[in-house]
Amino acid sequence: MTPERKRLTREESRQQTRGRLLDAAAELFTERGVNGTSVEQIAERAGYTRGAFYGNFEDKNALVAELLQHRTRREQEEVRTLTQDATSFAEALDKLRAWNRDRARHLPAWLALRMELVLHALRNDELRPLLAERELLARDAHAAGLEQAFAARGVESPADPAFLALIVHALEDGLLIQRLLAPAGIPDDVVVDAFDLLLRSWTALAQHPAGEGEGRDPASRRA
Repeated sequence: MTPERKRLTREESRQQTRGRLLDAAAELFTERGVNGTSVEQIAERAGYTRGAFYGNFEDKNALVAELLQHRTRREQEEVRTLTQDATSFAEALDKLRAWNRDRARHLPAWLALRMELVLHALRNDELRPLLAERELLARDAHAAGLEQAFAARGVESPADPAFLALIVHALEDGLLIQRLLAPAGIPDDVVVDAFDLLLRSWTALAQHPAGEGEGRDPASRRA
């Protein structure tokens, strides 16, 4: 006999519907862009009616906002799960390399969706603060990782960790774009290589500070 399937509660059913709508939207945004995708197409791809869409999201912008937050939380949780049990920084880097190599197989779709969500948010003033919040969450995660790495090396951060995190986050976006457009000579785990090089350089700078007036935060030089 086939085991009886557990009946979903109303909240579980609602979350399942929202999840399918988000997944369908992510696929369509990647294929056609946000502006090229209609509410009806999202509902149809997910296997629901137009009414089911509006029963869960006020409009397409509301779905985009949740998709931005959903992707950020999922990526952070994946990286946190990967590295939390690492017994050394080298082991953590190895796990991050494997994660980046796996992501490289889906890089065109991953980056296309990210760029579509960014562009749509930039074109809609009400979404721009949510995009900024998403970016800040990612930068905060980088800053926390940098502070832990410096502490493990027995040094203080050579600059504001938030500023260093901004560099890492911006560099990651740029490297992934270059990896996609001109992949020759750029390894799948180039982001980890760059992070490792930056961290070793910043650690050396912390151990041997530059002379007065050199190596300070840009903000302090402008003061």
